[in-house]
Amino acid sequence: MAKRNGPAKIKQYSLEFKLKAVQLSDQPGVLIKDVAESLCIHPFMLSKWRKQVRDGVLVGDASPLQPQETAELQRLREVEKQFKRLQMEHDILKKAIRFASERKMRSSASSRQTGKPSRSKVSVR
Repeated sequence: MAKRNGPAKIKQYSLEFKLKAVQLSDQPGVLIKDVAESLCIHPFMLSKWRKQVRDGVLVGDASPLQPQETAELQRLREVEKQFKRLQMEHDILKKAIRFASERKMRSSASSRQTGKPSRSKVSVR
């Protein structure tokens, strides 16, 4: 068994980072989970920072988000939605191909057993 020397290293985030994360999560239509994921932090940590800002524990002179940043966030959300939709379409197509190939294999296997041709079209020369 490996021996550990001391407690695990705890990541320290700067005040500016925390305030910026809170500002990002305060935007309308933005989910805490999405902001936390994009910043590689746990959503609980971001929620904790939001509470600290509300309670006045975290205070800073961070300026509100610029309109350009808000537009970029909106664009990012749209791209993520489109990506999820395309991923879902891809999965559906993969399942359809698998289903069709299994069905074709079953029909060809049954035609070999009965000696009758399958229902597929056969071209005669």
